[in-house]
Formats: sequence, C-alpha cells, structure tokens
Amino acid sequence: MAKAIMIQGTMSNVGKSLITAGLCRIFAQDGYKVAPFKSQNMALNSYITKEGLEMGRAQVMQAEAAGIEPSVLMNPILLKPTSDTGSQVIVNGEVRENMNAREYFKYKKQLVPDILKAYHKLGEEYDIIVIEGAGSPAEINLKTEDIVNMGMAKLVNAPVLIVGDIDRGGVFAQLLGTMQLLEKDEKGLVKGLIINKFRGDKSILDPGVEMLEQKAGVPVLGVTPYMYLDVEEEDSLTERFHVKKEVGLIDIAVIRLPKISNFTDFNILENIKGVSLRYVGSVSELKNPDMIILPGTKNTMEDMLWLRQSGLEAAVLKKAAENKVIFGICGGFQMLGDNISDPDGVEAGGTIKGMKLLPMDTVFQGSKVRTRVVGSFQKLDGVLAELSGEGVEGYEIHMGVSTFREELPALSGVSNIIDGERKADGAYCGNVYGTYIHGIFDKEQVAAKLVSCLAKEKNIDMGQESIRDYAGHKEMQYNILADTLRQHLHMEEIYGILNAGGV
Repeated sequence: MAKAIMIQGTMSNVGKSLITAGLCRIFAQDGYKVAPFKSQNMALNSYITKEGLEMGRAQVMQAEAAGIEPSVLMNPILLKPTSDTGSQVIVNGEVRENMNAREYFKYKKQLVPDILKAYHKLGEEYDIIVIEGAGSPAEINLKTEDIVNMGMAKLVNAPVLIVGDIDRGGVFAQLLGTMQLLEKDEKGLVKGLIINKFRGDKSILDPGVEMLEQKAGVPVLGVTPYMYLDVEEEDSLTERFHVKKEVGLIDIAVIRLPKISNFTDFNILENIKGVSLRYVGSVSELKNPDMIILPGTKNTMEDMLWLRQSGLEAAVLKKAAENKVIFGICGGFQMLGDNISDPDGVEAGGTIKGMKLLPMDTVFQGSKVRTRVVGSFQKLDGVLAELSGEGVEGYEIHMGVSTFREELPALSGVSNIIDGERKADGAYCGNVYGTYIHGIFDKEQVAAKLVSCLAKEKNIDMGQESIRDYAGHKEMQYNILADTLRQHLHMEEIYGILNAGGV
C-alpha cells in the first residue's frame, strides 16, 4: 500500500490545494508514483473523466501536477451546491441525490466505505498519496461526523501537516488555536505546521516561529512565500472574479452568474497576449466587449432570473442586436433559448422564459448527461466562420435536454469517446452561438482562431505572438511551484514523516 501524508488547514483558502499540488509534483520529480486524494470536495467546477464520471477540478489540477490521468478515485464524494442550504451529492462520479445540509450531515458517515474503497484502490496503484483536507479540522460542531479532515486522517492513520495563512493576519492564533481544539488522538497525528503566503523579511518572523513550536509541541516545517502562479484555484475562493482588468485589443466579457460553474473553460483565453477576459456582474461593468460569454451554471433558472432582474439580459440583447458575438456554454446555452422548463423540480421547478436568441426549448430531466466528446466545428457563418472544421474536444455535464422549434445548423459534430456514438452539438444563428461542451476553447488552435476572428471583425492584426503553448505554460507553473516549495519547506523532514507514517 501507498504511504500517505495529509495537508489540512486552519481555514479555507490558506493554500491547501496548492501545497498538495506542489508536493505531488516534488514526489513525482523524485521518481515516485504519486496521486492526490480528497474524500469530499464542495465545488461547482467539475470535470468528466474518460470513463464518464464526475469529479472536482482541484484534484484534476493536482493530478496534472503529479503527471497522471485524473481518476474519480481521487475525489469519491463531490458536493455541488444547488442553493445556500443544499447540494447535489455525487458519489464515485455519479449523482446520488439532492440533499439539504442537515440531511447530508446525518447521511455522510454512510459514505465511509465508498471513501475507503477509493483510497485503498489508489493505494494499490501508487507509492504515495497526498491527501487534502477541507476548511478547518477545528470546527467543533462538525467534528463528530467528520470524513474529510481528522476523521479521514484517522481512517488511514495519515500523518498531518497543518497550513496557516499569514497574509490574512493572526497566523500564530490560527495554528495554535487549531491545535488546542484538537482531541488528544488527533494531536498525535499532527507532525508539523506550515506558514504560508509570507511576504517580507523572515528573520523578523523567526522569534514567533520558535514560540509557536514550543507552545504547539510540533515543528514548523517551513515558511512559504506568497506565490504568483497561474494554476486553477478552488472555484468558491477564486480571485479571478474580483480583478479589475484594463480593456485589451480584444475584449471578452464573461457574465459572472451567481451559480457560475466551470469557468476554467476560459483560462486559456486569459493567457493570450492582447486579450482582456473580464468577469462582469453588472451593466456598468459590461462596457462594450467584442464577445459576451454566458457560462455554465449549477442553477440555470435562478441565474436566468438574476440576469433579467440585474438588467444584464437587456444589455446582452442590445449587444446581440449590434451584431456582437454572444456565446453560451451549457447553462448559458440553455438561457439563449425561448423557454426553460423544470416539470420534475430538478432545479427550481416551473417554467421561465429565456433570452429568445435561439428558437429552442429546454426541459430538465432527472438523469444527468456526463460524457467526454471529440469532433470538429461544422461549417459556420458569421464572425466565427474561420472556426469551421477546427477540432473540438471537451466534456458535457448537464441535466437539460434542448430541442429546436425550427431547424438550425449545429455548432459542431462530435462523438462520445466511450461508445463512439456520433451526434450534433449546439447551434448558431447569426452571431449567436451555443454549445453543451465544456473546454471547447481549450485547444490552442481553437483559442487562437477565436481571437483572430474577433480581431478581423475590428480590422486588427493580432499576429502570431498571441498564440501560446498553454500546456507548456501549465507545466512551467507546476515546476515553479515545486521549486519554491523545495526552497522553503524542510523536505528532508517531510520525507521522514512520510516514511514514519501516522504512528
């Protein structure tokens, strides 16, 4: 069986996911087969594996750092919030049911066999498993039913490193308070502390580190700096939505829906020179973009209502009348139609009018489409005509079925990679385009052609400098992360902890 080490944190957004990814890359560089693991993830950004199973994207990012294919074994439980008090519960990549918070709190211990089965199967395939916790292990009202922090560590006897965020302030209170709220057996599993996101002169911090070690009874295994890296973050904590960007030569606006999901669809566009990709949540922020994207959402009907009430629907319709490119993905595609109906209460129930930019009706059903697809764009008209024939690759995650009131040309023709079944995807009419495929822009040639089309519409020559090796860029970011952690963590001691286990 694999050896394990677990990264927990004093709170959300202290850097657990990044430290986990960095350790995965370090162990892989050192010649070990390593895999990430998170027993329970709560996220709207999800991913479909080659088997057609759904998992959180944070573990996909960590698998990339480890140099391995993502597997649902790395994230056996995924919670996708449907409201402020409820989530869709996904177990082993498949929807189990929707539950409110109280229902799930009573139910989740029944999922321990699923967690252990996934963990032990990974343990048979890999040398090292780097486990990530969630939030804080010191939530005293939740500890009795915990399956993701100390509850998980005890299940597999994993040694724990606890990460604190000095950038928020109060890091010593974070770490020491967490230790004091742990039970005796939990404290025994904690083998070290990490202070993360440090900026400044470390020598000034050293006296505090010494006092922390004395009071906590465990060593501080490193003070890691604030890292400016371009890797995927936990979706609920991303800073992308709040960055105010200057408008570039080509300006793309993504509507920041309240239940936005899979915004990783647009990461590649952020890395093209001369392009500004802005997340906008109000009419005043919209300005005059060259392209407006309606992204995926976990609750199409509620977000459609928000779009209408915020005034953004009217603003988008105005831009569509001005012949600007409007592009909808998944839930955003459904919004472009005439009607969205939910007879079985999959989302909010009832029926709501769409934006009427495509003659299409969508009806929600209980079964979820989960598949990876490959194919190519059909012959397109309008601003994006140059995308015709370009390769398409991505995945679908949706519960709605869309039918057209009149015949429209499909956006792409694709095949399911599992059974090879061929089908048409999406549709377009004028400069309004829609698709169910997440990741449709991820191929570098597609992203570059998209920007080229928008540039030609403005009589701008973007040149070849705009094309970037996105896969190579991500690899470089993971290597920078690993190099930084090697420099600032006591890796020899961490290897000692790993080899000794939780004993």
